[in-house]
Amino acid sequence: MVGAFSASAQETQVAFGSAKADPSQPVEVTSESLNVNQEDGTAEFIGNVLIVQGEMRLTAERVLVIYNADRSGIERMEATNDVVLVSPPDAAEGDWAEYTIDSGEIVMRGNVLLTQGPSVISGDQMNANLTTGTAKMTGRVKTILNPDSN
Repeated sequence: MVGAFSASAQETQVAFGSAKADPSQPVEVTSESLNVNQEDGTAEFIGNVLIVQGEMRLTAERVLVIYNADRSGIERMEATNDVVLVSPPDAAEGDWAEYTIDSGEIVMRGNVLLTQGPSVISGDQMNANLTTGTAKMTGRVKTILNPDSN
């Protein structure tokens, strides 16, 4: 007998990405335009933004890069509008994401959809740690589980 089982919860722990990320790797950013603000230490990338760090890929329409206090490195990045995060073989999409470089942590909010092969999990927020390869979905988590049909 083959069937589907729907599960809803408030929080779910899942694996994310097959390779552990290295937050010390260089970050490559490509976009249509760039606005740099020397006063507050930010850089705003707008239009088809692509961020690459090792195997991790993040795309969005807008990404704000916030540099650390002495402006010697990136503290974090805030992505908005059509955010897609890929850490092979997994992918997630949402309305907003914040990537804290040193810790390798990404928080995604707003209509988060995590795809892992044939499985899909949705929730209000996903906290992913790229260095450990784990993620936690929270806030009205929903998935459909299909039993093995062997």
